Amino acid sequence: MDALKYVSQILDDADSWETMMFLYDAALRQMSTKIDILNEEFIHIHNYNPIEHVKSRIKEPKSIVKKLKRHGHEVTLENMLKYITDIAGIRIICSFTQDIYRIADMLAKQSDLRVVELTDYITHPKVSGYRSYHMLVAVPVHLSDRVVDIIVEVQIRTIAQDFWASLEHKIYYKFEGSAPEYISKDLRACAEFVAELDDKMLSLNEAIQSEALRKAEKPDSKRGVTVKNSYSSLHRQQKFPSNMRSARIPLDTRAIIMKNSMCNEPITNFL
Repeated sequence: MDALKYVSQILDDADSWETMMFLYDAALRQMSTKIDILNEEFIHIHNYNPIEHVKSRIKEPKSIVKKLKRHGHEVTLENMLKYITDIAGIRIICSFTQDIYRIADMLAKQSDLRVVELTDYITHPKVSGYRSYHMLVAVPVHLSDRVVDIIVEVQIRTIAQDFWASLEHKIYYKFEGSAPEYISKDLRACAEFVAELDDKMLSLNEAIQSEALRKAEKPDSKRGVTVKNSYSSLHRQQKFPSNMRSARIPLDTRAIIMKNSMCNEPITNFL
C-alpha cells in the first residue's frame, strides 16, 4: 500500500502517543477547513450546496488495539501506523451520487494534498452491499520547524448510503461480524433498494432543475402586457405639471404626489 511510505516519517516525528494524536487531529482540522471552503465556493458559484453535512473523528485507542488484534498484529505504534489507515477519518454526506464524484474531484485537485489510494465502492459495492467512495489522502501538517504528511481517510456517500451503512455497522458489532444469513440477505436487498432510490432521486432532481431552467428562459408575456398596460393607464390619468415649482404646489402636496406616483388612483384626488 502506498500509505506505508509515510509511516517512517510519522514515526520519526511521533515520539509518543500524545504527539501522534496531535498530528492526526491537526490533519483532520485542516481537511475540515478545506471541505468547508470548497462547499462555500460551490454555493457562491453555482448557488447549490453539494454537501449535506460532515462528520469527523479520531479513532479511539481501544478501537485501534482491537482492530490490530483482530488482524493478528502486535500492538505497537509502528503497526498502528502501518496497518490502520483510518485513525483520522472524515465523512462527507451528499444528497446525490453525482455530488460524490464532484467533491472527490475537487479534493484531488488540491495542490497540497496527495491522493494515496482510491476505492470506489459505489461502482463496485462490497459483497455485503456497502456503497461509498473512499479516499486516502496525505495531508501536510505544517509545524514550527517541519512539515509532516498525515494520512486521513475520506468517505463520501449519499444520505441513503449513510443510513444503510450506519445500520449495517450496528448489526456487524451486534453479532461480532457473524450476522445470521437471513439478516445479511435482507441487508443486501436493502442496499439494492437504496441504490435504486439514489438513482431515482438523482433523475428527479435533474428533471426539477431542467424544468426550472425552462421556466426561467421562457418570457412571461402576460406579465409584460399587464405591467405595460398599468403604466400606460397611470400615465394617462396622472397629469404632472411640467414644472412643479412654477405651479406653486405646496411642498407637502408635492410629497403626496411623488409618494403615490406609482398607484392607479388619479392624482387629482389628492389636490
